[in-house]
Amino acid sequence: MKKIVVLLLIASAFSCKNAQSVVSKDNSDPTKYVNAITQKDLKKMLYVVASDEMQGRETGSAGQKKAGLYMIGQYKKNNISFPKGAKDYYQPVPAAFLNARRNENLPDSENIWAYIEGSEKPDEVLVISAHYDHVGIKNGEIYNGADDDGSGTVAVMEMAKAFAKAKKDGHGPKRSILFLHVTGEEHGLHGSRYYSENPLFPIANTITDINIDMIGRRDVEHANTNNYVYVIGADRLSTDLHNIVVAQNEKFTKVDLDFKFNDPKDPNHFYERSDHYNFAKHGIPAVFFFNGVHEDYHGKGDEPEKIEYDALTKRTQLAFVVAWELANRENRPVVDKK
Repeated sequence: MKKIVVLLLIASAFSCKNAQSVVSKDNSDPTKYVNAITQKDLKKMLYVVASDEMQGRETGSAGQKKAGLYMIGQYKKNNISFPKGAKDYYQPVPAAFLNARRNENLPDSENIWAYIEGSEKPDEVLVISAHYDHVGIKNGEIYNGADDDGSGTVAVMEMAKAFAKAKKDGHGPKRSILFLHVTGEEHGLHGSRYYSENPLFPIANTITDINIDMIGRRDVEHANTNNYVYVIGADRLSTDLHNIVVAQNEKFTKVDLDFKFNDPKDPNHFYERSDHYNFAKHGIPAVFFFNGVHEDYHGKGDEPEKIEYDALTKRTQLAFVVAWELANRENRPVVDKK
């Protein structure tokens, strides 16, 4: 009888220990990791990504591939792997796909991806995207695209580093995060379209796309401040996503959220003009962070020295706290609109 009691006590203790090991982590406060996103790091990376050495990062060019190698090197440095189920950091995008709609004689190119697996809901995936291509060389001059979209490119890398730091501290995301750098945006959103049609993870398991395209400057509408960002698309499919953006900003970053370009009647149609749209078309809630068009948009003057690094940092931090909430909250955003 005593042996049975002892065995029951041991089994009970093991059961309790095992239950404790799967208790959900308290990831309610991301402040430490928000502060890990710094002007210094963003500036250092952007001066490489948008340097003359990368030759304007035209889709499929040697310069774009060189920028990609630098980006992969940063992920390796921070111990952030390529995604589960992939063989490396590249998703090849064939020339036949890039030229199918409008033949511009583009060569083969690649999306670049990195990944942090979720601790509790690994099959649910948050995508954080930015395009890393630009327009290359025109009339012998290099168009470096520091804002478009060097700013989004380094923001995604810096966010990944912050999430990796959180994971190292035992506060990794509960859902998986795919950091997706897409190619071919300047020629028609090709890289994101390719991923959405050939996803590594099922589209049904993709909870949201956070897309970052141009967040390092200001437009003429905000000549007196850079403490703003345009928020586009968050409420188009999901009231939850809109509310998360507003609440996280109010709690942590206090940026002026400008919804001007979110109006479905906006003549610029920015909602349809960046990579989030290829997720939204498949019913995935998406939010696009954007600083608006400035005088150097698609111009040779879009250089790293013109970036306002305080604004770039704060907008990256906003995207991060939105991502943190999406990756850690109990339920994925509900799609309640069409």
